Amino acid sequence: MGVLYNGIDTVVFKNDEEYQGDGSKKLQTLKYYTSLFDLESIDKEHIYEITAKINNSLHFNFGIKNLYHRMIFTACALVAKRYSALMVKGMDYSEFHNAIINCLNKELIRDKKQNQKLSILTDVFSEIKMNLNVDAEDEKEQQRVIELISDFIDWVEDISDAINSDKWNGEDVMGIFFNEFNRYKSKSESGQIFTPEHITDFMYKILEVNPNDYVLDAAAGSGGFLAKSMANMIQEAGGVNTKKAQEIKKNHLYGIEFDREIFALACANMLIHKDGKTNLEQLDSRTEYASQWISDKNITKILMNPPYEKKYGCIRIVENVLDSVKSGTMGAFIMPDKKLEKTSKKKIESILSRHRLRKIVKLPEDLFFNVSVTTSIFVFEAGIPQNDKEIFTCYMKSDGLVTVKNKGRHDVYDKWNDIEQYWLDVIEKQSGDESCSWINPKDYLSYQKVSQQLQLSDEDFRKTVTEYVLYKENVDLDEFVRKLSLRTLYGSVIGSDSQLLTISVKKENNKC
Repeated sequence: MGVLYNGIDTVVFKNDEEYQGDGSKKLQTLKYYTSLFDLESIDKEHIYEITAKINNSLHFNFGIKNLYHRMIFTACALVAKRYSALMVKGMDYSEFHNAIINCLNKELIRDKKQNQKLSILTDVFSEIKMNLNVDAEDEKEQQRVIELISDFIDWVEDISDAINSDKWNGEDVMGIFFNEFNRYKSKSESGQIFTPEHITDFMYKILEVNPNDYVLDAAAGSGGFLAKSMANMIQEAGGVNTKKAQEIKKNHLYGIEFDREIFALACANMLIHKDGKTNLEQLDSRTEYASQWISDKNITKILMNPPYEKKYGCIRIVENVLDSVKSGTMGAFIMPDKKLEKTSKKKIESILSRHRLRKIVKLPEDLFFNVSVTTSIFVFEAGIPQNDKEIFTCYMKSDGLVTVKNKGRHDVYDKWNDIEQYWLDVIEKQSGDESCSWINPKDYLSYQKVSQQLQLSDEDFRKTVTEYVLYKENVDLDEFVRKLSLRTLYGSVIGSDSQLLTISVKKENNKC
């Protein structure tokens, strides 16, 4: 490893090639540079295999039918493992359950805020119902329960080891769970959409978030945007062992989630990712109270995927968030393609009178696994009126991912890195792709497919002229084509020379 440093910037060489890394020019620690020789990625395939085993066991053996309860049950076990709860093979259910509850109740006693989060996790965990008879008197059934719990502990340890590895780069644990656990969801559980991890990273880069930013997600869901932002910001700051990393965890990430169970998942997600101090609140993002909470923070970037349905107040959430941050704050929101156009004209005019919609990036139509809605990223600048200024739009038709049976969408062919870099360049330059266009906000508030310029070939011209002549001669085109085809096949004379193949057909009724 070679490091050139002039007091301001660094150039790093790994072996005989310049190392680009995350693009940061800051001088890092020795541990950071030596860790570059161990850059193998997490085996996500293995994580999904383990998650599938957990899902099947919780659903069929433990009898936990609710999708979110299976996720919370697993997440609480991971949190307990993260904070060294005593979970060992051979436990009965009572010992296993108490180990998790005791950990959630007693750990991290020094931080009041964190204990409030842990109490919510404890409450939700305690409410989970299952069909497994954990108090059976039959010895064989008791042994079966112990074996099921032992298997579950093994799987949790495998996932925990991966998350706590230096190779883990902020992948959303709950997103991975959701992709797998989603296989057994009921119709009542169909409302929540988890943002794919590669898109949370893409949006982070579109807004050029950096370690000095203060990131808000006011519809936090499982905390995917916050987990990815935390991982990226810490990496760019020099790693988890820096003072800056601790500051980022404590003061730079803010989230709001209204649903109690999903809020518990977000808390668990951040705790699993070694962050118990993230500022998460269970609030309704449409309210004045939430607006005041946001206003009290020094938010500089917004990353969100708000609930799409009108009954959940999608546009009201977006408006309230933009109204609550400082002028010039950039925000990226995933919403259905036509969401703004389907909102009342009066409401949209009101929003655009205070905030500017700068960019619309239409996302691939198959982005969300097993969900039919098509979406775009809408990039706003808060506090700056639109004033009829045009909006840049483009269309990422494909992200290179493919659907893998029972496992969601994955970058099987390793295409995403190149695709992502291409679109980051297009979006920054606001040009460079045939899908790029500028729209007038008075006309549209969604990506409009670029119309192709009309091109006529010689063949098109001959076809049109031929059809016109037949029309003038009162010849039925379909009947003519049918007869000509038959006569060409059965009654024509074919000849050829070095240049042409000639097909001769006799006239019929002086018409042709």
